[in-house]
Parts: sequence; structure tokens; C-alpha cells
Amino acid sequence: MTLWVVRHAQPRVAPGICYGALDLPADPEATQTAAQALARVLPQGAVVHVSVLQRCELLAQYLRGLRPDLTFKPEPRLVEMHFGVYEGVAWADIDKDAMEAWTDNFWAHRFGGQESVAEFMARVEQVWDDCQRARAAGQVQVWITHAGVARAVTLLAQGVRSVLRADQWPQDAPAFGQWMRVRP
Repeated sequence: MTLWVVRHAQPRVAPGICYGALDLPADPEATQTAAQALARVLPQGAVVHVSVLQRCELLAQYLRGLRPDLTFKPEPRLVEMHFGVYEGVAWADIDKDAMEAWTDNFWAHRFGGQESVAEFMARVEQVWDDCQRARAAGQVQVWITHAGVARAVTLLAQGVRSVLRADQWPQDAPAFGQWMRVRP
């Protein structure tokens, strides 16, 4: 079965700001547009797992109003990676040594002191494994989530459960308000 990975609409944040788990609102008009487009294409009766950050919850709220046949479940493990002390800081203002420490030990370093890529991948992997059983039983799964989670899913769909170097991390993710379909 297919997994739909949906990225929230454009958050209300200045360009160039580091945000992951920072709970930012999304643009309401862009979110409504994304919900309308998604409502037209999602299969009947899908189960929608929603990151608990407000930019994802708003998309779920709009989608719920358009598609009462869908089942919605909050999923805190689908929150974006937490960048600790760098949340809300301009990327340009983050010390070069901090960036190098992260890229030199990409898998295990806690960038910003909060969460490593390994810890982030582990929680996404838990949801992946839980949903894999439901998909195997024929249940359509939708995740309303973030770019980092979409990148992690790209790896998981390829059977990759860890990356040691930053250049192994996928660059592609759905644009704001867009989605990708994955067939594990």
C-alpha cells in the first residue's frame, strides 16, 4: 500500500531562520489551498497521522472539514527534528564550528544540544514500522508532517536505517503544501 507524506504549508517565519520543532503557525490561505488539493486526491477512508506542531495541525483541521471519511490521529513522533538552542536563530548566525561539528559526526551529534539525527531517525522509524503493518493489511496511510520526516521516509523506503555522513542525507522533500507517495 502507498504511504502519502504531506508537508505542511509555508510557515510564518522569515527566510533563513533555523526551525525544526519550533511550533510556528502556517499561512492560513496557503494551508487552505493545500487542504483543498489534497482532499481531491486522497483515497477514501485513509488514516491520517498528524505531527502535533500547529503548522501540521492546521492542515489536518482544514482537511477534516473537507473529508469527513478520513480518520485523524495525532502523532508526536512525526515532529520535525529539534535543533535545540538554534531553533529560531538565523542559519547565517550559527557558528561555523557548530555546523562543522554536526557534519563531522552527522549521525550522533546533537546539533543545538537537543536531538541527533540517529534519535530523530529512530522515532520516525518507529512510526514507519507501526504503519507498515497497517499498510500491509491494506490500510492507506497519510502523514502530515515536515521536510525532515519526508527525507527520513525516503531513506526508510530504500531500506536505509542510518546514515553516517551529511552528504548521504536526502536533499529532496515535498515543497510546502505538497506531498509524495511512497510504495515501501
